[in-house]
Amino acid sequence: MEKLQFIDPLLHGIKPIKNNNNNLSVKQLAAAGIGSILIGAVLKKTGHNKAAAIVGSLALPLLSAAVYKKIAK
Repeated sequence: MEKLQFIDPLLHGIKPIKNNNNNLSVKQLAAAGIGSILIGAVLKKTGHNKAAAIVGSLALPLLSAAVYKKIAK
């Protein structure tokens, strides 16, 4: 096999993007979690069970992220 040579992006001035997760406030995360629960309930009532399960399953991570962010301050 040939010896592969990779270009190091740091040597060419390309800097990695910093992950800024501080863009969403606690209120926005909590509202998104509660909204996810409500939309999941409406979808389940209208008969879209798979979509309701997917949307409803987002509520717990959103709400737990809001609680963690509130406690971490």
